[in-house]
Amino acid sequence: MLVLAVLMVSYASSMRAYLQQQQHMDALNADIASSKAAIARLEKEKRRWDDPAYVRTVAHQRFGWVLPGEVGFQVIGEDGKPLDHQDTLTSTGSTAGAARPTWWKTAWGTMEAAGNPKTTTSQAPQPVTRIRAPKNPTKQ
Repeated sequence: MLVLAVLMVSYASSMRAYLQQQQHMDALNADIASSKAAIARLEKEKRRWDDPAYVRTVAHQRFGWVLPGEVGFQVIGEDGKPLDHQDTLTSTGSTAGAARPTWWKTAWGTMEAAGNPKTTTSQAPQPVTRIRAPKNPTKQ
């Protein structure tokens, strides 16, 4: 009986060590998986920056750069400062239609809106726009 008890205690401690090691390995595997996902996301973003069209689009959106022949403008708020917008990166493979509601939800929403018109007490002020002149105007 004594020998059986000693064997049981030794196996129990070994089993506890084994289970702790398994939990540690599972945590490390989860960490590796999240690191691989982050690496894949960053590599995808890096590939996007290799595309000249993407770089041009980002420069146009973030910095307000315009190409020759384009007219740049900036929307100004009531306080006279430009209105900010949120920069987001969208996947090139994603479809734009996935985020849109289905046609019947849109139709039902318009019917609900027609039945409950909004009443406003004051008219909202319109934002002021400024149009930038081209940097190199042509002489005539």
